[in-house]
Amino acid sequence: MIMQGNFLKKSWLWLAGLGAIGSILLLSECAKGPDALGTALPDVVDFNFHVKPILSDRCFKCHGPDAQKREADLRLDTKEGLFQALEKHKDQFVIVPGKPESSEMWRRLIHEDPDQLMPPPNSNLSLNETEKTIIRRWIAQGAKYQKHWAFLAPQKAPLPKVKRKGWNDSPIDRWVLTKMKDVNLEPNEREEWPRLIRRVCLDLTGLPPTEAVMQKFKDDDSPANYRRLVDYLLKQPSFGERMAAHWLDVSRYADSHGYQDDGPRTMWPWRDWVIHAFNTNMPYNRFVSWQLAGDMLPNPTKEMLLATGFNRNHKITQEGGVIEEEYRIEYVTDRTNTFSKAFMGLTMECSKCHDHKYDPITQKEYYELFSFFNSVPEEGLYGDISLVSLADPPRMYISNATVRDTLPFINKKPTDTAVVMIMQEMPKPRTTYILKRGQYDLHADSVQRGTPRSVLAFDKKFSPNRVGLADWLFSPKHPLTARVFVNRMWMEFFGTGIVKSSEDFGNQGELPTHPELLDWMAVDFREHNWDVKRLIREIVLSETYQQSNDISKRKQEVDPENRYLARGPRIRMSAEMIRDNWLATSGLLNSEVGGPSVKPYQPEGLWEDTNPGRGPLMFYKQDKREKLYRRSLYTFWKRTAPPPFMLTFDAPMRDYCVPKRTSTNTPLQALNMLNDPQMLESARWLAAALLKKTGGGEPAVRRAFERILTRSPETKELKQLLSYFQERRKELQKDAARAERMLLVGEVAQAKGVNPSDCAALSEVVQIIYNMDETITK
Repeated sequence: MIMQGNFLKKSWLWLAGLGAIGSILLLSECAKGPDALGTALPDVVDFNFHVKPILSDRCFKCHGPDAQKREADLRLDTKEGLFQALEKHKDQFVIVPGKPESSEMWRRLIHEDPDQLMPPPNSNLSLNETEKTIIRRWIAQGAKYQKHWAFLAPQKAPLPKVKRKGWNDSPIDRWVLTKMKDVNLEPNEREEWPRLIRRVCLDLTGLPPTEAVMQKFKDDDSPANYRRLVDYLLKQPSFGERMAAHWLDVSRYADSHGYQDDGPRTMWPWRDWVIHAFNTNMPYNRFVSWQLAGDMLPNPTKEMLLATGFNRNHKITQEGGVIEEEYRIEYVTDRTNTFSKAFMGLTMECSKCHDHKYDPITQKEYYELFSFFNSVPEEGLYGDISLVSLADPPRMYISNATVRDTLPFINKKPTDTAVVMIMQEMPKPRTTYILKRGQYDLHADSVQRGTPRSVLAFDKKFSPNRVGLADWLFSPKHPLTARVFVNRMWMEFFGTGIVKSSEDFGNQGELPTHPELLDWMAVDFREHNWDVKRLIREIVLSETYQQSNDISKRKQEVDPENRYLARGPRIRMSAEMIRDNWLATSGLLNSEVGGPSVKPYQPEGLWEDTNPGRGPLMFYKQDKREKLYRRSLYTFWKRTAPPPFMLTFDAPMRDYCVPKRTSTNTPLQALNMLNDPQMLESARWLAAALLKKTGGGEPAVRRAFERILTRSPETKELKQLLSYFQERRKELQKDAARAERMLLVGEVAQAKGVNPSDCAALSEVVQIIYNMDETITK
């Protein structure tokens, strides 16, 4: 193989890197909580950070919130339960503060009789010696109990003082540097300027820097010019598209209904509203309140009504023979689960059938929350949404006049009228019942509207409807709303949230690595009127974000996952970014904002294989011309057959709310990167453009590298790429037919006046650069 040596060592091809997948997976294993990053046995044991994770993992299954499954009437998830007297021996207690040997819990943890030992040996939940020592030390130190950290309202702690130059200006940097010092780490220097430009462009717009941006900003690496670059990017329409990509996962957006028939739905106007909301910097509290209850606000506008499409993004069935009430309950369940996970970072799903096994949420509280979403005038079986029927859900019609007068951000053909599902409240609310085992027709007691008391009781000052629920969510006393959103924005730019389990802030979730920083940012976000762009600006302007992502041997050993943030972020691009990068760097990208979803290249037969043999989405009809080159955000999303390239690179199915994508490394990803028709077409289009501009040879290879990676190639890199280009050109000059075939991939016509063998050889060089690890990493 020609491409080898330092070049591949620094920027390996995906295919060459597959052998390391096992090692990567091993490195990804991480124990819960900050102790995994530092000392295993803390001098001072903290209940939330050291003890509760052990109890949650090993004890709550049998002695937790779920009353129906609780054994021995012993509850270890509450203060009362931990310090209660034993049922048969009132003079003995579960825990005696300061006295481990007098505490029944400790005696059971170390008991020699397997019938007395807890957890039982056959449960596979036994504590290791470190965990036992932590429990003993906590009891000996007085057994101080704390409410779950995430259910305590965040507060700003006094900012720490640091001495490092440049790191004292931002609260983010002060908290991060303080934590770094705890393990004797030092931050990296600032990233090289061209790489930093590329990083922040990808993070704020989802696209690489254009040549115009590089020309405008590349010659001045001062902090002031970097601030100007950030402000420039925040004003670009592509910023809203970048932010919307995450929200579509959260909101389970799709262009079809799901289930077996999986018919089409028109929800893209709602998607366009999300882009518009981010671009206009709509405050987060208004952004969420309109989605939850825009239809119930005083004198709701059409924009408010459109926003409520968030709660209609769930799957619906169009199949005859179903039990309508069963499916209607499924829709309400989906809205309830989405609300809890999207806005509070809580997994409440299991409370539909029983009390939560790990978090203090009862089944009754689940249905109290459920009742807010239970009064939509809908049936379980839907017909054609575009046709009028008494059984159809609430809809809004978006006509030319609507676009002209009230919704100018909707990108709609003049001849079309879009019909979008929205929310609407029934004149008289439905009675909501607790459902035994979650079954739709097994009614137990009726409930009133309410919220989980462990989070924040639903005060009488809040209206008992979705408007009141939104007000409750943004109450200054609410412990989760600001934390959850701030954490997810951090995750977008650093790859991992301050709370790693950004979808779960409950007892089974991860603990924050920088709790004071998270709380400081959450309160600051709320105090500055939920200003999303300001929050993002603070993150990307921090010295923490601007660090080089080079890693030393010591940092690899001490902090392999970069939880202490002693180096800059290094994250593989999302599926959308990878494809959009091809389009943008090649010059094929159609930057039109909004409009109906499009159908780019995909393998034949996927829709047909998953279709029951009927319906308008039985066959995939690929789009033509400029529609092929829209941003990936606009790709048509069929639930039963999502875009295969997106799934390969870890996009979710969109069947339910997904706040955090998984990240995998698979052989299929490498094969996609080498053979995807959009990549091959982009490579040949860029190659042809560069040949016309430079004449070929070294200038063309150099410009290809610079265009894709926004930096100049090193001498060895350029030498190896040029050598490969020259060798391939010689081979293809001898096989002109093969060169011609290579240039036929894709719909866009091949540029005239370009030598086929030169273009085919240079397109292979471009493909190599596209497949470099550095290219698909931001």
